[in-house]
Amino acid sequence: MRHFLRYIFFIVLLLGNTVFVSAQSAKWNNISTRAIKVGIMLPLHDKNGDGKRMVEYYRGMLMACEDLKKQNISVDIHAWNVAEETDVRQTLLQKGANQCDVIFGPLYSNQVAPLAEFCNAYDIKLVIPFSIQSDALKKDKMVYQVFQSPEVLNDKAITTYLNRFPQAHPVFVGCNDTTSRKGVFTMALRKQLEKRKITYNITNVNSPAESFAKAFDRNRQNVVILNTGRSPELTAVLNKLDALTASNPSLVISLYGYNEWLMYVNYNLNRFFKYDTYIPSTFYLNSSNAKTIQLKREYKQWFGHDMMYALPSFALTGYDHALFFLTGIHRYGRNFNGSKVQNVCVPIQSPMHFEQVGKGGYQNNYFQLIHYNFARQIESISY
Repeated sequence: MRHFLRYIFFIVLLLGNTVFVSAQSAKWNNISTRAIKVGIMLPLHDKNGDGKRMVEYYRGMLMACEDLKKQNISVDIHAWNVAEETDVRQTLLQKGANQCDVIFGPLYSNQVAPLAEFCNAYDIKLVIPFSIQSDALKKDKMVYQVFQSPEVLNDKAITTYLNRFPQAHPVFVGCNDTTSRKGVFTMALRKQLEKRKITYNITNVNSPAESFAKAFDRNRQNVVILNTGRSPELTAVLNKLDALTASNPSLVISLYGYNEWLMYVNYNLNRFFKYDTYIPSTFYLNSSNAKTIQLKREYKQWFGHDMMYALPSFALTGYDHALFFLTGIHRYGRNFNGSKVQNVCVPIQSPMHFEQVGKGGYQNNYFQLIHYNFARQIESISY
């Protein structure tokens, strides 16, 4: 009967309809003593940027598996090239797909529904690592979505600001960047400040020094918020603040920025410390960390070139995802749900904790502030 139901599942899947078939099996038994069966269903090719990025992500996963071997955790990986034009339903018919314990993928939204249905039917955890818009998260219990939408992150950044700086004086600096999309954040934050009757000032990076200075409160902490995340405008504002504080050394100023600023740390580190900078983000990479240095060196040794320059690093994202889920599955088996209490490993770049969405799958809700403080220390403040 079970084989018949699975046959029906494949027929309906190929027709593009929704089906839910329970295929609970004993495959999760003895997970701590056997190899974890991993499926990768991502565009693994060199034809375009998507493929090249996902190949690097996959290579990071392989490096994590090498480290897991040192902990006596065995992994059996089966990778499929699921490009944008691929019919993932055909991929799911291939040998070994239904034997996986966990599948990482897909990259494209139109491939999510059939893959999620397949994973539910065969009791396979599905880790969606990147930006995916799908209803699968709300209804399919085996789905783990790592990506958080810009709208969700904006809401968290606003809530975090309001909780951390209830008594501060906000100063919004216009930067004349016509390409910026940060207005959604700054306008929403201003509305919340007005709702709480918190006064704020608006100025411009090109304002005369005297007008610029008038936007700041001499008796309170000032928190500066730009309406762009770009480096040239950030540099211009930092130069303006240097001139301002030279004339008004008693001013207390902090910066509340964007995760793009993490790309500019090498150029702005001293001034990030000077202005007590807070950067909302879901990731952070300490380039001087010994393990980070080791992984970058090993990547070049293994694959013949350096990791791509990207924020976050795709290779280290793959490393963290594989280490997190495979360690968790080895330790907890099918019961691993990625929750905050299940602190299974130390991430290199991308911490995660998952919460269930209603009665459906699990969403990564990790959020942090990277704080460059006056004492020239960098701290991660998690929420």
